[in-house]
Amino acid sequence: MPSADSRPSFKILQKFTPDYAPCTITKYESERTGMSIVVVDREGPKVNGFFALATEIHDDSGAPHTLEHLCFMGSKSYRYKGVLDKLATRAYSTTNAWTATDHTAYTLDTAGWDGFAQILPIYLEHVIVPTLTDAGCYTEVHHVDGSGHDAGVVYSEMQGIQNTQGELMELRSKRLMYPENVGFRYETGGMMEQLRVLTADRIRKFHRDMYQPKNLCLVIIGDVDHANLLQILEKYETTILDDIPRPDAPFQRPWVESDPAPPLTKSTREFVEFPEEDESSGEITISFFGPSCNDLLYATALNILLVYLAGSSASVLENTLVEKEQVASAVYYSIEIRPTIVIQFALSSVATERLQDVEGRFFEVLKNTAANKLDMTYLKDCIARERRLIKDSAESSSTPFSEPIIYDFLFANRDGSTLKEDLENLNEFNELLTWPEEKWRQLIGLWMSDAHHVTILGRPSATLSRRLRLEEKQRIEDQKKRLGRTGLETLEKKLAQAKAENDKDIPKDLLERFHVPSTKSIRFIGTTTARSGAAKKLGHLENNVQKLVDSDDNESPLFIHFEHVPSNFAHVNLVISTEAVPVELRPLLSVYLENMFTSPIERHGTRIEFDRVIMELEKDTVGYGIGLGSALGNPEVLNMRISVEVEKYASAIQWLKEIIWSSVFDVERIASTTVRLLADIPEAKRSGSNMLFAVEEMIHSAPASVVRARSTLVTALYLKGVRHLLREDPNILIRQLQQIRDALFKFENIRAVVVANVEKLNKPVSSWAAFTAHLDTSKTLNPIEKRLSRLSEAGRKPGQLSYVIPMATIDSSFALLVASGPSSLQDPRIPALMVALSYLDAVEGPMWVAIRGTGLAYGTSFSRHTESGQVSFSIYRSPNAFKAFQTGKSVVEDFVSGKTGFDRLALEGAISSIVLGFANGQATMAAAAQMSFVRQVMRELPDDWNERILEKVREVKVEEIRTAMKELVLPVLEAGTANLILTCAPVMQGELVKGFQDLGFKPEVRSLAYFQDDYGIEVPEDEKEEELLDVEDISEDEDGDGSNDESES
Repeated sequence: MPSADSRPSFKILQKFTPDYAPCTITKYESERTGMSIVVVDREGPKVNGFFALATEIHDDSGAPHTLEHLCFMGSKSYRYKGVLDKLATRAYSTTNAWTATDHTAYTLDTAGWDGFAQILPIYLEHVIVPTLTDAGCYTEVHHVDGSGHDAGVVYSEMQGIQNTQGELMELRSKRLMYPENVGFRYETGGMMEQLRVLTADRIRKFHRDMYQPKNLCLVIIGDVDHANLLQILEKYETTILDDIPRPDAPFQRPWVESDPAPPLTKSTREFVEFPEEDESSGEITISFFGPSCNDLLYATALNILLVYLAGSSASVLENTLVEKEQVASAVYYSIEIRPTIVIQFALSSVATERLQDVEGRFFEVLKNTAANKLDMTYLKDCIARERRLIKDSAESSSTPFSEPIIYDFLFANRDGSTLKEDLENLNEFNELLTWPEEKWRQLIGLWMSDAHHVTILGRPSATLSRRLRLEEKQRIEDQKKRLGRTGLETLEKKLAQAKAENDKDIPKDLLERFHVPSTKSIRFIGTTTARSGAAKKLGHLENNVQKLVDSDDNESPLFIHFEHVPSNFAHVNLVISTEAVPVELRPLLSVYLENMFTSPIERHGTRIEFDRVIMELEKDTVGYGIGLGSALGNPEVLNMRISVEVEKYASAIQWLKEIIWSSVFDVERIASTTVRLLADIPEAKRSGSNMLFAVEEMIHSAPASVVRARSTLVTALYLKGVRHLLREDPNILIRQLQQIRDALFKFENIRAVVVANVEKLNKPVSSWAAFTAHLDTSKTLNPIEKRLSRLSEAGRKPGQLSYVIPMATIDSSFALLVASGPSSLQDPRIPALMVALSYLDAVEGPMWVAIRGTGLAYGTSFSRHTESGQVSFSIYRSPNAFKAFQTGKSVVEDFVSGKTGFDRLALEGAISSIVLGFANGQATMAAAAQMSFVRQVMRELPDDWNERILEKVREVKVEEIRTAMKELVLPVLEAGTANLILTCAPVMQGELVKGFQDLGFKPEVRSLAYFQDDYGIEVPEDEKEEELLDVEDISEDEDGDGSNDESES
């Protein structure tokens, strides 16, 4: 790329290269408008943009949130809804946005600079000079439809979260932390009652006040052409000067020049009820004010203290309250970057009757910690590890530094001086290493143990759940009566008119003005593969890295796959087959894996307790863990990983050996884990989306599936059996855990994967000798199990099952439909299916326009699952999932019948989106290496498969797409070929059941308990879970239509 060249309107404020990250950071400022630009130059296929505005409001109207949506409805020069996203899709790009309390950010995620440069000025015009029409506000924010129900994309989104546990507790905490003249007090997403009365004029005023170039910062990360960038921005600014307030007009900088938040003058504790049928456990949040966000040293010290106090199972609060006393399932910490930082602790799954006691115990532990000697060795290890994590993140994140740059823009010096101080080096960690113990204890007292605070005790309430349900039902009935038939018909016409105005066709010549950029500027990250042991059976490789590996070959047959990348870290993984684990023990994997890195170990005859093990692990690593191999494209295998600095490669292998074979199955540790996992289940069951997929796992997977065996709907019962065993005969459980270990960690089940700069590895192969020393290496490597082989009959042959699950904890509906599809990436139908789904799912594409654009759902998506031979369609957070489904089905049917034709430009966009997907899969060195392993080993695809499939995608004909929609997509939307799962608010049950019945589905209304499975473990009768919701009690279908006459089993 050409070197940075500052044009006259832009001056360089700062330019520096962090001494710990492979990038250069340059900050520009426009001398015409005051706009800020920060470029983070780094190599890779992606260019990411974050366009952030400081947004401050002193009410709950939701105006900031509405603009996040409305800016995509058209701009001064492009006055058409969806034109931005249609152009972005063609340019290998996606757009998105979020609204935080203190800022709104718009994102542009692109493969290659050429596409980014093409979309940038169009996007910025949408942000600064949007149309903001009455019609757009009506459909996108809030309206009442012809049936008398409230709708609108923004309204539906907030409807889905306003009465959730997290939202209710957070809002009350903010109200108590901040007075009425401070913007941090308010819900910037909007409260439903205020969204119902929010006007377009109020939104326009907020936009004019806040959306000015001087209040805008562009953060651009990737391989950037600076000269081209500044040329684009120079031209863009010229086009908007007549549409914005004068750049030299008075402007109050949000937050910085507003009234500051006063310190708390007292501590406050309040109960907040949230709707939940299961009243057994609640939540606690405790909030404090910390140091200034612009004090780098003390802000870093705060982060270190929080890691020391609650960063892992070895930390003080987590170790005491979770591991030993088991009064909460976890202690989390978070910080909100504000002018004065907000510190918050959250204690999850606390017994409802003990909420106050546990809060008191939290402060006892905190005060004792501040009053007694700290473990300075561990604290200094925390400092060193945090520094390593920052270095690792700078290398492994696809968007390093975006967050600190945005917060620097919001709250710090606009000249970039604080940005340079914060990011140029990590010297603050050196200073913290010199601090005496007394200073650290003083800060615990100052910011936490002796500080005024706000405590929220979240208490579940079945009564509130029912009351909210009835109140909403009554409100809608009253609304219908108030409007009457004539009023509803008028609103229906108004909505139709607004939709017609919003959905005006985009002139084809406007879209054609913008060509599809060349892929030459997409710089994919290359990796080099080498193989050792059984991995060599995949083929002989000729490259320098392979020669290095061969030079250290000790003739070990262990399967080792190396991916060489220029990294300072080594990522060591084990891919482990689960086939040998007895099916009846697979639910016990939840306990086994949770304890994997948090158990005592035997070392040279000495027992090392679990908290010391964790401390040692954290001292040596930047990350570790074990879980299902979903990221590897196969959730039926396990993936165990340790990441270290490259010089500690041998240490990583030694840790794997110790953790696997030297761990002690300790009854106390197992009991602690079991209690914690059980305590998390009520919270997991509050999510409509989570439970939708939990039910899907139960009905589509066979008992042999480890995905199913670890599902919430299995562990809800199985862990009660584990708890019973711990009381009655823990030795049985110890033997079962040993049986799992013996079944998993055999030579024939293990494949090692090493992602590192192999040139820097000392003994890349022979370092594994100790790991394999006691394994029977004569065994032949087992094939990798396939997800397809672990499907249930319903999963292999969908089309017979339909379930509606009412949930009192949600206010909207979620749906998932699953049908059969291709089970191999080499299936000749794959290219056409990829294009078909990309076409349908495009932002401002057919499904978006028909469903999200009309407020029928917050989102929908099609997915192909080749590992399980399925295609699915999901509806996320809908006020009526049946209407969303019906509309989506009509869209697909019209393409299949030929009633709707395929747009050439949209097809080009669909193919560009597929290219972007490949770039997303290898946005960083580690991701590119993982993709290479998955392609070669997990999927057994040829080296040039990516190139081949992209070539085939570009050659797909319209008739092939239509055929794919007919044969593979439409069956997902039809009774007889698709299984249906739907979670919903109880008030929606009757209408949804009737709607799907009318289309030939046979929905059964079931509670979550219906799908649970104990896998044969003995669960005492008095501990068996009662059904969470009595379907007859919650049915809102007063006429009896759509009710389920079958008894619950």
